[in-house]
Amino acid sequence: EVQLMESGGDLVQAGGSLRLSCAASGSTIEDYYIGWFRQAPGKEREGVSCIAGSAGSTYYAEAVKGRFTISGDLAKNTVYLQMNSLKPEDTAVYYCYANDFQNGYWGQGTQVTVSS
Repeated sequence: EVQLMESGGDLVQAGGSLRLSCAASGSTIEDYYIGWFRQAPGKEREGVSCIAGSAGSTYYAEAVKGRFTISGDLAKNTVYLQMNSLKPEDTAVYYCYANDFQNGYWGQGTQVTVSS
């Protein structure tokens, strides 16, 4: 079983950058698909990006493609989401998610607020 802890959320002006971290414990990230989801006020949770620890495949939602980059650091057992050119519509609680092909695990979320 893996435990996930997100960090890095903050208040930033439009056009700025943030790097979110998802630190995993209890298991290596190599054994999981790791993804980022977000949920804005009054909206449903949506997928943002994911990476396969074993295969290295990545996915990006169209709304963030070209602006966000997902990466992993095996030595730190951490997955990152680098967010550049942030827009007010990126404002949401961002959640880390891990899937081992049988079960899913969620972090508690980190708030990202982008001001106009």
